Amino acid sequence: MFVPIAKYITQGNAEALSAWFDDNLEISIISSSINSSRNQAKQIVTRFFSSYSPRSFKIDHTAGRANMKYALGSLSAGGENFLVTIFVCRKEDSYYIQQLKIERIR
Repeated sequence: MFVPIAKYITQGNAEALSAWFDDNLEISIISSSINSSRNQAKQIVTRFFSSYSPRSFKIDHTAGRANMKYALGSLSAGGENFLVTIFVCRKEDSYYIQQLKIERIR
């Protein structure tokens, strides 16, 4: 499941990425963190990708249990480097992003 998510982050495609968002999720971009709806989160990620155009994204580590998984990745965007944390949870037959965190690496 992380392969398409990683592809959409690499492309800066907030629309396709938001299809993986749960109805409500925690989104943390740089230093701002909120619980938001899928649509709010999509707007926040769209603004981030507009300000920081992705150059590359690579998943460095994945782990989890049967119904909950996470991935840590490295994002190069807008001339800066970011650590991306993605938590997904299984609901019915699909996984949905419960938390998306993008932190600037200093």
